[in-house]
Amino acid sequence: MITKNIGGFMIKLIVLDVDGTLTDGKLYIDNFGNEMKSFDVKDGLAISQAIRQGLKIAIITGKTSNIVEKRSKELGIKDIIQGSRNKVNDLKTILKKYNISFEETAYMGDDLVDLKVMKHCGLSGCPKDSVNEIINISDFISTKNGGNGAVREFLEYLLKKENLWNNIINNFSSTEQ
Repeated sequence: MITKNIGGFMIKLIVLDVDGTLTDGKLYIDNFGNEMKSFDVKDGLAISQAIRQGLKIAIITGKTSNIVEKRSKELGIKDIIQGSRNKVNDLKTILKKYNISFEETAYMGDDLVDLKVMKHCGLSGCPKDSVNEIINISDFISTKNGGNGAVREFLEYLLKKENLWNNIINNFSSTEQ
């Protein structure tokens, strides 16, 4: 569900929360303390393709996990802030690095820790199973739950609005070698 048009500016940076957005929000911990997370491969494909189209993707998450570091590197995400205690300040650091404004930034989150930073961004999105406070301020509400393709749906929406989705389709459907 889309509740707001992007407007006259171009999104240059997409920032993602992890737990509840890129994952289902569940923390799997075994008897030895090993943590596991589940990521949707369709989200991953959309992320890697958005990066290939020139968009910057960043992760800002409150938890710290080697799993997130590994998955981010696999996808080509260069800006990863883990253990964030102030997502607005952490985002300001990334924006300054690339000379990008809040208005040129899209953020996808799912819980109260994302509320303040989402209010700053030009476009905000959330998975279907986000808390009500996040749903109420989101410009884009996915039809999918976190960890189940919500990020893919958000990225497809943005890439289509920026007329970049057809480039991706053409890359995969071209019969040229």
